[in-house]
Parts: sequence; C-alpha cells; structure tokens
Amino acid sequence: MTVLKTSVLVLDCADPEPLARFYAELLGAGAGPAIGDGDGELILVTGGTGVVLLGIRRDANHLPPSWPAPEDSQQTHLRILVAAEDLDEAEREAVSLGARPLAAEDDGTRLDDRTTLRRFSDPAGHAFVLAAVREDPAAHGADG
Repeated sequence: MTVLKTSVLVLDCADPEPLARFYAELLGAGAGPAIGDGDGELILVTGGTGVVLLGIRRDANHLPPSWPAPEDSQQTHLRILVAAEDLDEAEREAVSLGARPLAAEDDGTRLDDRTTLRRFSDPAGHAFVLAAVREDPAAHGADG
C-alpha cells in the first residue's frame, strides 16, 4: 500500500511574509500564518480549494539566486500557467505586485518567444515564468 503523500515547492528567503503575500496575490490565493516545520518558519500559499500551491520559508542567511547571469544555471523556477489571451494582463499584474521582468536576451532566449513565455524574478530574486497555454490553465491542476 502506498502512503498518501503530497509535495510542495518551497522558496527560501530572508523575509517570508512579503514574499508569501506577493505569490498569494499573484495566484489569487491565500497565505496562511507562519508555522514551525522543524526546519524554520514556513508560510503556505493555498488556493481556494485548500490545495497548497507553494511554501515560503525563512532563511536568515538567504542570498538571492544570481540567474540569469550567463555563468549560472537557473536551477529551478516556478511556471505559472495563464490563458494565452491573458498573458499581457498577467504580466502587468505581476509587475504591479513587485516582479522584475527579465529580458529574454539575458538567458539567450529569442525575443519572439515573449508571445508564449515571460520571465521574471520575484521580490526576493527567485525566477518564475508566466507561460501561455491554449486551454484553461486550471485544467492543468497543480503540475504548473
């Protein structure tokens, strides 16, 4: 019998409350109170149905990733799926909340790829993309 499990991507940062609010607003979700998880303070960002979308953990020694510096790898990023016709509006929303656009040429991507993908760093420096999909993004579930 398989033990029931789930997983969540956890982003480390020096100050988790503002970053949790950033992602909660960007994803139309809620940010719970900080909890101790045995590995520091953790805030869970949850969707309307209670599904955990993301975790934000306090790390007092956190240094922001240096990507898209050419000599560094991206390591990991959050991919947020959005309907293709809403991509421009999603970009405006992300920037208004504090996201920093990353120029496509920073990572060698062709500029015409902006029609389906927009790259950003969140207020703590983590990479994320807004990716256009043809179908309803909710149909993709939590694998985004």
